[in-house]
Amino acid sequence: MLEAPTLVGTHVRLEPLTLDHADGLLAAANASRTTYAFTFVPASTTGMEAYVTTALAEQDRGESIPFVVRDAAGAIAGTTRYMDIQHFRWLAEPPAPVPTGPDAVEIGSTWYAERVQRTALNTEAKLLLCGHAFETWGVRRVTWKTDERNLRSRAAIERLGARFDGVLRAHMAAADGSVRSTAFYSMLAAEWPEARCAVLRKLEIR
Repeated sequence: MLEAPTLVGTHVRLEPLTLDHADGLLAAANASRTTYAFTFVPASTTGMEAYVTTALAEQDRGESIPFVVRDAAGAIAGTTRYMDIQHFRWLAEPPAPVPTGPDAVEIGSTWYAERVQRTALNTEAKLLLCGHAFETWGVRRVTWKTDERNLRSRAAIERLGARFDGVLRAHMAAADGSVRSTAFYSMLAAEWPEARCAVLRKLEIR
């Protein structure tokens, strides 16, 4: 079982999700819902409480680590999580460097209030999450997945320096009730130092 960290930057704070955050998440979600066409974001108190409860149950099973995302002023701005936490099964000794945590993780189930989308908050949140995964756990790979149609999300992932791996067609149910084809992206440990420098330069410009 991995410990849920608190990750703090200049523009953002990520702290372990609790049920107490549900009201703040609902307020952030309902300030404007114009950008959630391809993302499941609860719109009611009951729905948000169920959403958080499910995330916490996944955490209890060791399947994910969910966070609430706060802006620089401390206001709740959204949520994200580590998920698909993988420990590879090796037939012999694993190749070095051996992670102290999982071999691979996904960063996903991410949504933000419209007011912070495409801001330094989103960029720095990904920087902190990738930094913890690669530098503290020593993971071999970080994965992102998004609806193939979600061009906004795909552009944000590509700006981090992640590589496009391909599209899995008819992958799952979509947030809009259709059948979703999913675009897969990844970043390897060897690619992180260069990506990190590029992300830091973006943050200095903003």
